[in-house]
Amino acid sequence: MSVAKVIEVFASSPSSVEDAVKSGLKKTSETVKNIKGAWVNEIKVVTDGDGNITEWRVNLRITFVVE
Repeated sequence: MSVAKVIEVFASSPSSVEDAVKSGLKKTSETVKNIKGAWVNEIKVVTDGDGNITEWRVNLRITFVVE
């Protein structure tokens, strides 16, 4: 029998959603082992005064198996 746990993580990147997700997973993996997957719950952007995207932000739900 195995038990899984889900945690919520916020991450960002100036270049893309994919980079924000990778950044969040990489940082989380420094302290959490056995990561099995993630859901992207929410995507947000930060813009400058002209409507240009300056930062991508994601809300992740990361699943890992508890030993």
